Amino acid sequence: MALQGPIPVTFDMVFPHGCYIVGEVEPVKDFDASTNGRFVQARDKQTGELVWQVTVMDADPSLKAAQKTVAVKILSPVQPVPPAPVPGLPFTPVDFDHMAVTPYVNQAGRLAYSIKVREMRAPRPAAKTTATKDAA
Repeated sequence: MALQGPIPVTFDMVFPHGCYIVGEVEPVKDFDASTNGRFVQARDKQTGELVWQVTVMDADPSLKAAQKTVAVKILSPVQPVPPAPVPGLPFTPVDFDHMAVTPYVNQAGRLAYSIKVREMRAPRPAAKTTATKDAA
C-alpha cells in the first residue's frame, strides 16, 4: 500500500469551520526517556523534530461539547508562537499548515486521530466572492 505513516490532509478537511486556541503551546513529554524529576521532550519518530502541543476548539456547531476540543501536535525545532489575539474575540483563531493525521484506536475502543502539523499561523482573510467584489 502506498499510504504508510501519517496521512497528509488540509486544514479545511480537518477544521472546515475553523478552530480556536484554548490552551498554551507546551512541550510534549517523552514518557520513555523522562525519569523522576528529569523531563525529556518528545521527538517525532519520522522526522526527529521536537514535538509541541496546543489544545484547540473546533468551531463546528454540530459537534457535541466533548468532541469540541482536540490536541494538535506541532513539529518544530523551537517553541511555536500562537497568532496574536483578535480584539473582541474570547479565543484566538488559528490555522495550521502541512497537516497529517494518524488514525488509531483509543482506550474506549473507538477510532481516533492524532493530528500533527508543521506550522501554526493566523487565519488568512477569506477571499471575496465575485458577487461581493461586484457590489463593492
